[in-house]
Amino acid sequence: MKKKAKRLVKASEMITEKAYDIESGIETLLSLPKAKFDETVELHVRLGVDGRSADQQVRGVCVLPHGTGKSLKVLVIAKGDKADDAVKAGADYVGAEEIVAKIQGGWLDFDVCITTPDMMGVVGRVARVLGPKGLMPNPKSGTVTMDVAKAITDAKAGKVEYRLDKTNNVHVIIGKVSFGKEKLVENFNTVIEALIKAKPAAAKGQYLKNVAIASTMGRGIKINVVAM
Repeated sequence: MKKKAKRLVKASEMITEKAYDIESGIETLLSLPKAKFDETVELHVRLGVDGRSADQQVRGVCVLPHGTGKSLKVLVIAKGDKADDAVKAGADYVGAEEIVAKIQGGWLDFDVCITTPDMMGVVGRVARVLGPKGLMPNPKSGTVTMDVAKAITDAKAGKVEYRLDKTNNVHVIIGKVSFGKEKLVENFNTVIEALIKAKPAAAKGQYLKNVAIASTMGRGIKINVVAM
C-alpha cells in the first residue's frame, strides 16, 4: 500500500473543522506545510443547477482585485487599427491569417486568445485546436470584442473565467499562497459574488451546495456556505 507523504499527513491533522468561515479557512490553508514553490490557490464550487439544461448554464468572467499572480501571454488575432491597438495595449503576439497558420502547425505559446468579431471566420479554422485547450475566443468571456485594448488590460490585470463543468462544478484560480490572507479573501469574495449574480432564474433549491479551497499541493478545505 502506497504511503501518504508526511506533508499531506500533517496537513490533514491541521484541518480540524468540518467547515470554516472564509477567513479562518484561508488562515488554515496558509498555515499548512508549504511546497518548494509559490502554490496557486483555487476555489472549487459545486452548484445546485442542472448543467444539462440550457437555461441553467453558469458562465462568465470577473476581474480579481489582486490578480491571479500569473503572468499571462496574450495573443490578439486582428487586422488594421485593431491590430495596432493591440500592440499599444501590450499584447504579446498580434497577427491574422499568418498566426492562425502557425497555430495549425502546433504553436500554442499563449494563455489567452482575443479577437475581433470580423476575424471569427479565420479563427474558426483552429477551433478544434483552441477549444479543448480552453483558448477559443468567446463573446461571453469578453475575448471576442472590438475593444481589444480593454480585453488585453483585463486579461493582464487578472480576469478569470468561471464555467460550469459536466459535474456541475466550477473551478477558479483566486491567487497565490504568497498573496496572504487579505488579498486571497478579497479575491475569493469577488468570485463568489460573481457566481451568485450569475445564478440562473431556473435554478431551484440551494445554489451554493459545496465550497472548498485548496493550494496546488495542499488538502481541500471546506468553506461554510450557510453564511453566503
